[in-house]
Amino acid sequence: METHAPKQPIFTRYQVLMIVLLSLMQFTVVLDFMVLNPLGEILLHDFTTQQFGLVVAAYPFSACISAIVAAGFADKFDRKKMLMLFYTGFILGTYFCALANDYPTLLAARIVTGLFGGVISSIGMAIIVDLFRPETRGRVMGYTQMALALSQILGVPIGWELAIRFNWHFPFWMIAAFGTILGAAIGYYMQPITGHLGKNTEKNAFRHLTSTVKNPRYRLAFLTTVLIATGGYMLMPFGNAFSQHNMGIAKHDVTLLFMASGLANLIASPLIGRLSDKAGRANVFYAASTVTLIMVIIYTNRGLTPFYLAMLINVVMMVAVFARIIPMQATMTSLPTLQDRGSFMSVNAAVQQLSGGIAAVAASRIVHSTETGYLEHYPVLGYVIAVALTITMIMMFFLNRQVMAEAAAVKQQEPGKMAAAS
Repeated sequence: METHAPKQPIFTRYQVLMIVLLSLMQFTVVLDFMVLNPLGEILLHDFTTQQFGLVVAAYPFSACISAIVAAGFADKFDRKKMLMLFYTGFILGTYFCALANDYPTLLAARIVTGLFGGVISSIGMAIIVDLFRPETRGRVMGYTQMALALSQILGVPIGWELAIRFNWHFPFWMIAAFGTILGAAIGYYMQPITGHLGKNTEKNAFRHLTSTVKNPRYRLAFLTTVLIATGGYMLMPFGNAFSQHNMGIAKHDVTLLFMASGLANLIASPLIGRLSDKAGRANVFYAASTVTLIMVIIYTNRGLTPFYLAMLINVVMMVAVFARIIPMQATMTSLPTLQDRGSFMSVNAAVQQLSGGIAAVAASRIVHSTETGYLEHYPVLGYVIAVALTITMIMMFFLNRQVMAEAAAVKQQEPGKMAAAS
């Protein structure tokens, strides 16, 4: 009678805990940006579209600066200490947002929040690559992207309800309070992450940064990242106002739109992560990008729309938008070497934040809010995003080919190394 050894779990208990903590951390960071979507409807009563665009763009612009500065040091310290430093600053910046009472102070608060918050995702990505095997990273990315869905299901609707019942400061109080508790949990449970220390022979942080930027292996990845953030930063800040004043959705029904999109993403994210590992990351990216392109054109050209149809369009579009992120992030993690991992992730985050900030400012120049709140020229955003999506698919083709070729080369070298060792 044959006996079968018990099947080993894909993740250890500690890895599961880290997925939960990193996902919740990502939840607070994503929510901090996402909450500006519903708050835009309120803030546009006091700010011009240009001012609101700068409030949105302040975060990614300052995040870009801090990510560049941090890139040179990202591989020289314990990743846990780096994470705790920047997450603490992010929470303090969010408290600053809660206390802001006018345009200049809110703008300053978003700059402070961005200086710290913009680096957190890249540190989290480096930690994921350190803790998880390559063949499981698509799945891990799927779980961490559930943070975005959770922000849509719980965070954004709750923040929106708090804002309309009290004032726009309350959502920031909510994020800051939850982040304080989460930060304490991360500090207590996360173990030091130091496996990368000593691998990098470059002592000068600036030289380490410049060598990462100049590395020809990473050039295509950085160029691809430039266009990845375009859709989100152009579309989301004005989404609430567009839903209400262009599509005719009632104020309280907007909450249901966010929750429906979030619930769909919560279900879809882990499935997309698994599919990326099995069917190929590039294939999933192409399919999701094609659906996104179609849905963005449909969405941005809508006028008065029945609620059921508006919900269907939003759900399909948002699932497709973020289905692109999971395989793209998994692909990006396969590129950097161990000694460049933190630096690469930081530079990549800086590129993403910079392009996102430019996209937000560009969107605020294209879109015009009338006295009734109706947004003019919104379809133009759809066409700009469609062009960006098309170019990104072409670049992803070459990026995936590079990753596959390098992986094949490594496999060919392994038998030779084993023979030499024996």
